[in-house]
Amino acid sequence: QAQLVESGGGLVQPGGSLRLSCVASGFTLDYYAIGWFRQAPGKEREGVSCSSGSFTWYTKSVSGRFTFSRDNAKKTAYLQMNSLKPEDTGVYYCAAGPRGTTSVEDMCRKTADTFFGSWGQGTQVTVSS
Repeated sequence: QAQLVESGGGLVQPGGSLRLSCVASGFTLDYYAIGWFRQAPGKEREGVSCSSGSFTWYTKSVSGRFTFSRDNAKKTAYLQMNSLKPEDTGVYYCAAGPRGTTSVEDMCRKTADTFFGSWGQGTQVTVSS
């Protein structure tokens, strides 16, 4: 059974950094697209970054500050978050779906619920002074 477990969240001051990890089990990470999503209190879930093969997409508000990476041998995907802002606060989720023809932007922005079949439980990120 495919499972994803996120970690690395916490409380950080504005301008600080965090690295989130997403450990996969029950499937081979190499053949899967990975997405990072977040949900702030009172707001809809938002696609932050999605990656499949050599393609990676970032939402505009995090572009240049966040970096997606993965280590297939460790079955782990990462989201390095730098220059954090209070508006980055939320619960961050990773998700996995079999690689196909869906663009990384579409899987993050339009078709997340149908494309990603596996979701983690989320990790809280709070950016506050």
